[in-house]
Amino acid sequence: MFVDSHCHLNFPELVADLPAVLEAMAANRVTHALCISVTLPELPDVLQLASGHDNLYATVGVHPDTEGSPEPSVAELVSLAARPKVVAIGETGLDYYRLTGDLSWQRQRFRNHIRAARETGKPLVIHTRAAADDTLAIMREERAGDAGGVMHCFTESWEVAAAAIDLGFHISLSGIVTFKNAAVVKDVALRVPLERMLIETDAPYLAPVPFRGKTNQPAYVRYVAEEIARLRGVGVDEIAAATSANFFRLFSVNPRAH
Repeated sequence: MFVDSHCHLNFPELVADLPAVLEAMAANRVTHALCISVTLPELPDVLQLASGHDNLYATVGVHPDTEGSPEPSVAELVSLAARPKVVAIGETGLDYYRLTGDLSWQRQRFRNHIRAARETGKPLVIHTRAAADDTLAIMREERAGDAGGVMHCFTESWEVAAAAIDLGFHISLSGIVTFKNAAVVKDVALRVPLERMLIETDAPYLAPVPFRGKTNQPAYVRYVAEEIARLRGVGVDEIAAATSANFFRLFSVNPRAH
């Protein structure tokens, strides 16, 4: 069985055809999925998805890209994290690729999420793009390792991955690992200890080969696992079993709840 550790089922591309998306998950042995929050106004939709399906779970957070979105306080994140089926804080982090200028607000937002994760004891879902040094520095300063979590849709170097692992974090690989030119990600996929690896789709984005350019969905997470298995020279069932067990342990999810 497979688990999609990061997707956005509330986004229009997927929620409009949710029954078919869930049916495809089942047909491809994808037993669970984690629905990720990116803004507070959209959070009710994420929570409703999780509460309405035994095998879907939710996070609480505000994405670093959403400039002008309502800023969550630590207390607000802690309160929202107590809602049923919420298993993590995020998606949070830093992104210097899409936004420029004074990004001190982004760094403060990240700090608030880490503090909330430490207070709730729930793991972090971290996004970092073109900001690895600052991301790791803030993680160290705020003791993010006390909460643990995952570096999602990982695209940085092995050195960055190793630093995150040293802080107690998992590395999650997406459909990018199937792209022919993704040499850096393929290298990370070869080197991450299996006990620290997760797989994800980031659906509706980043569909793996052979669906590249199309709308992604949780059913396609198996193609991520198959490529990692090919790279490492092991059976896909080994990747599936390890990444699923890691998901259940990290997010304190009962594997039989589906």
